[in-house]
Amino acid sequence: MLSGFSKEELLSAPVRHIDIKQLNIVPLIDQMSDTAFQARNLARAASILDLMQQDRECAVILTLAGSLISAGLKQVIIDLIENNMVDAIVSTGANIVDQDFFEALGFLHYKGTQFIDDSILRDLHIDRIYDTYIDEDDLRVCDDTTAIIANSMEPGAYSSREFIIEMGKYIEANNLDRNSIVYKAYEKGVPVFCPAFSDCSAGFGLVRHQWDNPEKHVAIDSVKDFRELTRIKIENDKTGIFMIGGGVPKNFTQDIVVAAEVLGHEDVSMHTYAVQITVADERDGALSGSTLKEASSWGKVDTVHEQMVFAEATIALPLIAGYAYHKRNWEGRIARNFNALLDQPLVIGK
Repeated sequence: MLSGFSKEELLSAPVRHIDIKQLNIVPLIDQMSDTAFQARNLARAASILDLMQQDRECAVILTLAGSLISAGLKQVIIDLIENNMVDAIVSTGANIVDQDFFEALGFLHYKGTQFIDDSILRDLHIDRIYDTYIDEDDLRVCDDTTAIIANSMEPGAYSSREFIIEMGKYIEANNLDRNSIVYKAYEKGVPVFCPAFSDCSAGFGLVRHQWDNPEKHVAIDSVKDFRELTRIKIENDKTGIFMIGGGVPKNFTQDIVVAAEVLGHEDVSMHTYAVQITVADERDGALSGSTLKEASSWGKVDTVHEQMVFAEATIALPLIAGYAYHKRNWEGRIARNFNALLDQPLVIGK
């Protein structure tokens, strides 16, 4: 049960991030297209992500749920950002703050095991994410840093996107690790939304900030998140969604079609392209496993170019993203810089 190990020994083997640039897996995925089951589904999903790159009118929205960065997928997402393969990100707060920003601060995730007495880990201030470990003491520094950022801002209500931009500026100002989703998105003008922003280390930092500043403080406005992402849909009608996991990021992103209609843009298109990687089952009626065809009944997703892949993200994401990367149809694709759009005042009726 590893009961005799010290904290230093348990936190000794860092998680290494997968680099899709190192291996051209196009021939493998092409072969999978002539097989069956999830292999064929994965190959079709990869071809749809590649179609999003080919379609220069299409804005690509990446959604992130589950524990992805801690599991070694940070570089995959960074490569998508750097090569203009995604134009906006909707994520859980954990991926962006507890994991990516956490690593930008100089901390690491470590390879561990699920076969351990968790009371031992608790005594050593080690948090477990299945078979990976994170130092709780380092995580508290991350919590405190979000409070520092909030303390530096003018009091008021901000979208999570606006706060995450400040996180990018903090990385830059303090010469921290710029190989970060937060920083690369800030650099490229890719908006990052966390609709449930307080459900992560940012929440601890923000509650400390508000506790210490009860009269004038920073608050995160999730409705502003929704409005800003809907504005992207209104300004760039043709969209594709690449969804890793389900949950809030999935529904939030699908819902912007309906939100645009509610705002009077009744001619708005459903999401033209859609791919989802999930291990959730559709039979219980829950959101994460609900199919994209089901989303079509709500008027959210077109069914011509949609594909569910029932696979675990650490396996499927590098294959699908790697295929689209090595097809190289993203070359010549121009960064949309939606942050610049959203920083402009909203004109009523637009």
